[in-house]
Amino acid sequence: MSDTPATRGRVLRFTKASMMVTDVGFLAYWTATLLALIPAEYAYKDYLNPVLSDWNYSFVLLDVLASLTGLTALRLGRRGSTATAQPLMLLSLALTSTAGLQAVAFWALRGDFSPGWWLPNLFLLLFPIPGIVSLVRSSAARS
Repeated sequence: MSDTPATRGRVLRFTKASMMVTDVGFLAYWTATLLALIPAEYAYKDYLNPVLSDWNYSFVLLDVLASLTGLTALRLGRRGSTATAQPLMLLSLALTSTAGLQAVAFWALRGDFSPGWWLPNLFLLLFPIPGIVSLVRSSAARS
């Protein structure tokens, strides 16, 4: 990835749009999950297994924290508080990528390669990386 201001701008626009969709999606998913609105046939494999249910719920804090830091960063960025927004954005992106990595690793260990769960989790793992690189390079250039 070249490190020009134009490239950083494109990367961050994509990252911010992806963050908004992801962060709102995380909150919607957890609201629907906690209210038991997702039918078992649309959920992950072995959804009714208590161990897998516990595994799924182990992501609540990680996902909600990623969402809250991400949405706060986006709001602060729109207000022009870049110095505060960028560290929160970096934290949110790292948490989001971690959630994707953990899910992908789990499904790989189980040998379960359902595209319905792999594609969203690969997205969570991968979309933050260019934004993280851009934010770190931008921070290093300012230092």
